[in-house]
Amino acid sequence: MSNEPPRVGPKSAEDEPLQTTRVKRGIALRSVVPNAITAAALCSGLTGIKFAIAGNWSLAVFAIILAGVLDGIDGRVARLLKGQSRFGAELDSLADSLSFGMAPAIIFYLWTLQDLPRLGWFAALAFAICCALRLARFNAQIDTDDQPHKSAGFLTGIPAPVGAGLAFLPFYLWMATGLEEFRLPWANAAWMVVIAFLMISNIATLSWRSLKPRRQFRLAFIAFIGLLFAAMLVEPWWTIAVISVGYLALMPLGLFRYGRVKRQRAAEL
Repeated sequence: MSNEPPRVGPKSAEDEPLQTTRVKRGIALRSVVPNAITAAALCSGLTGIKFAIAGNWSLAVFAIILAGVLDGIDGRVARLLKGQSRFGAELDSLADSLSFGMAPAIIFYLWTLQDLPRLGWFAALAFAICCALRLARFNAQIDTDDQPHKSAGFLTGIPAPVGAGLAFLPFYLWMATGLEEFRLPWANAAWMVVIAFLMISNIATLSWRSLKPRRQFRLAFIAFIGLLFAAMLVEPWWTIAVISVGYLALMPLGLFRYGRVKRQRAAEL
């Protein structure tokens, strides 16, 4: 038997169960597709910086959103094709750090924070660093069995792609309303620091697995998703802003539900 350590598949969602496979030399052909999707997400995030330098703010933010969509499917494609690999996991974390940490920080700085050359840059740095720290924490704990949040179906803090999306909430409102108040550098610097803190916090947040609509509401939920997609086509900025606010509004629900799980576990001891 081989004495080499097990490897894990690419990270797409932090609530995914740990999967181990034998170490093989080289990269299997079935691993190329998910890794290519990860590379596309990386290129999309970094291309957002190019758009921001040219002043195309909407395209810059849409590039980050596209990177988030691609990041959400690469791991699932890998599991579908059984193409998990340590290479894919490392590439995914690197892509996340650049697409959801560095790129949003630079775009946000160019959009508004450069009016505060020192404080604005430190706010951007705080966001990028916290994103990298969050991903490093996840990688360090990936083989750890004692993960109370994950074992209960929750996440620890807000995921990096979600953090990038929430950071741009003032931009969504600015695009939807045209009000320059949403572009105030002081307020946006504070907002970016808050989101950075939420990424590295130990707050239990809801994961996709924890969102299970009851059977009697499933048809209504499907209809809601369809209407939400239509709203994205008609009023994209208002829709994304509402989704962001809705996520923030659900955070207390995550704390409440995790507190109930903790009490149940304590009662069973």
